Amino acid sequence: MSEKMSENGNGESCDACALKSTRREFFRETAIAAAAIVAALGMPARAQALSFLHAAWTEGENVAYPLPSVDGVTIDKEHQIILVRHQGSVYAFALSCPHQRTALKWKEDDGRFQCPKHKSKYQPDGTFISGRATRGMDRYSVKKKGAEIIVDVTKLFREDKEKAEWAAAVVTLGGANVR
Repeated sequence: MSEKMSENGNGESCDACALKSTRREFFRETAIAAAAIVAALGMPARAQALSFLHAAWTEGENVAYPLPSVDGVTIDKEHQIILVRHQGSVYAFALSCPHQRTALKWKEDDGRFQCPKHKSKYQPDGTFISGRATRGMDRYSVKKKGAEIIVDVTKLFREDKEKAEWAAAVVTLGGANVR
């Protein structure tokens, strides 16, 4: 079905339709509404970890997401970004393991990330625990702007080569219970 039809089924032009929006706008607005409902209902971390995150907007080198209201992990497959809120801090990571670029998985029961290929393990803040990898997860530069987290996808830091930048790639919300 075409996004623009000449008639709405009642013989009227779609230009007269009260609710006009593109498919992208529809999905964006639906994702924002779902996030608001989740925040209002206090979705358990397990269910939130299984949800997929959609960017609120992208502009050049920046991707924006709604500020997570509770601790949890969400994945944006389109941009290959993992967004994590953990103990009052927000991080954005590359989706792939730094060892051999396999997509990382969140292990809710263990409260950590794990590479399914060689079993490297990482804390929620991306710190390396054990396995074949030799460093923490790669972090993107992030900042808070209003109720959004802005990820600069051109600034990806490796823990072993850019220690100061990697450590600074975090938004601190002021406490574990900040909403």
